[in-house]
Amino acid sequence: MQSNSRFFILTLGILSLVFIWSAISPVHRPTWWLEVFPVLLALPILFLTYKQLEFTQLAYLLMLVHAVILLIGGHYTYAEVPLFSWLRDTFDLSRNYYDRVGHFAQGFIPAIITREILLKKSPLTKGAWLFFVVCCICLSVSVIYEFLEWWVAVYSGEAADKFLGTQGDVWDTQWDMFLALIGSVAAQVLLAKVHDRQIKQMEGRH
Repeated sequence: MQSNSRFFILTLGILSLVFIWSAISPVHRPTWWLEVFPVLLALPILFLTYKQLEFTQLAYLLMLVHAVILLIGGHYTYAEVPLFSWLRDTFDLSRNYYDRVGHFAQGFIPAIITREILLKKSPLTKGAWLFFVVCCICLSVSVIYEFLEWWVAVYSGEAADKFLGTQGDVWDTQWDMFLALIGSVAAQVLLAKVHDRQIKQMEGRH
């Protein structure tokens, strides 16, 4: 229990520091609000549902990573993250690829969260059907996010250009969804065994 407390304090501390940094003089304030909104929405939900659904440390750690990715993207906008602009210029790449990282994470990280919810709260057990359903849910989340970007583009003008970050790629939406799908597959292939061990450990404590 004490190690759990230290883990949560450290996690929240890192998130708080990154959030404060992200909020200070972002490149484009309206885009910052759009990008960090999922973090602001998820935090109270996690606190309110903690007793009903406590996640593994792996899931919480991945949530932190996803939040940091969103906060960095919000601060700079996804098309202007300096490290990835340097990579673009140094290696003569066609674009700033930070948004590709973000959309891969949009499948990779929700895959573990979805997997855990389904294992704990549904009749599904480990196996092919769980793998398939997790991929479908993650792809659906990606599609919904693309819908949101479309609606922002319709109503928000300048903010939409920075939020969308298509960088002139006509296939950007398709790439975003494809990478989310690849992320959901990769997460389950790479992390399922670790995830299963942590779930089993949690069940032993309770």
